[in-house]
Amino acid sequence: MIFSSSDIMTPLQLRKLSEHKYNSQGYTLLDPMLQPFWNWLVNKLPYSLAPNLMTVNGLIITIVTTLILMYYSPDAQQEVTSSWAFLLCAAGLFVYQSLDACDGKQARRTGSSSPLGELFDHGCDSISTVFVSLGICIAVKLGAYPNWMFFQCFIAIILFYCAHWQTYITGSLRFGKFDVTECQCTIIIAHLISALFGTNVWLRKIPFLNVEIRLLPIILALCVSLVLCYFHIAALYKGGVGKNGSSVAGTSVLSPSIPIGIVIILSITIYQKSTENIYENHPCLYILAFGIVAAKVTNKLVVAHMTKSELDYFDSILIGPGMLFLNQYFNTFINEHIVLWLCLVYSIADLLHYCIIVCNQICNHLNIQLFKINPVPKVLPPRKLTGLNSHQPISPARLSSQKIS
Repeated sequence: MIFSSSDIMTPLQLRKLSEHKYNSQGYTLLDPMLQPFWNWLVNKLPYSLAPNLMTVNGLIITIVTTLILMYYSPDAQQEVTSSWAFLLCAAGLFVYQSLDACDGKQARRTGSSSPLGELFDHGCDSISTVFVSLGICIAVKLGAYPNWMFFQCFIAIILFYCAHWQTYITGSLRFGKFDVTECQCTIIIAHLISALFGTNVWLRKIPFLNVEIRLLPIILALCVSLVLCYFHIAALYKGGVGKNGSSVAGTSVLSPSIPIGIVIILSITIYQKSTENIYENHPCLYILAFGIVAAKVTNKLVVAHMTKSELDYFDSILIGPGMLFLNQYFNTFINEHIVLWLCLVYSIADLLHYCIIVCNQICNHLNIQLFKINPVPKVLPPRKLTGLNSHQPISPARLSSQKIS
């Protein structure tokens, strides 16, 4: 039932969650360079600071700073005359990145790691992906190219989902040389450029190529997506770790394509068939609404992986996009802008309801608190962090998943 207070996770899922062990492979280019700073920062934190509190505060900062940009430029085309907004957004993303990288270290430092920490971390990341993508589009005034803006934001959402899709198949979260840390640093630099030189600097054309500078993020996103799609298809072809090449839950390796496929198909269909040009007139609001829907779908995939359970294909949050679809089906008898706001409000409420119920269930099952810990300081001997094999360094950013609830 919608907004029911009933338990969402089954006793079997909770038992399997408590048995879950975090697995990851690979490391990015910038992680080793930022590791000394993250190690220094985590040692300055009080032992009483809960890692989950660090994560959610970083997310709140990212949301607030991006909403400030959206206030000044809701269509990602208007000039943001207040340069401090870009500086604030760059600082907010840097704070989020630092807290996200240190929360796992804080959990190890205080001896308070738990499976809820990994789930909470990835859940916050799924939401921040939407806001960070919108922030960079506003910084480079990408709203002038609505189709490219749509591609830029949704490819980020899809790639984040695909990373956990691959985890659902292989049982291990894999990182490339150019991954989330590099993307975040690139976006921070873009915000600083917009703050120092104004957003019109992105309108200049690259010599000899006759291409506006603001299209560089699109080109970069396209190249990264092609590379990641190759590795993702290779993982599908190779098969999963389950019986007969199935997923960790013993289901088809293609099954996770259905939930995200529904979200993408609805977003494109509503965009193309809108008689009031709902996306072109309100691109940030539109992407935010569908991004929240995709965030819940991603969260459910993470839960399915960590509990080794079957993924639900349909979800109550799809009622939000369904409002827009049915409104169009009945010849738009309600203003689409109003329905889009209703979709956004409902989707946020549905996502928060899901997260609250799941977090409470896990806290009760593991006998822990979400934002409070009883720290047991641990003196960690200096050693080289390793991945699944002794020769594989672990990314500091990935340690953020190994944290307390």
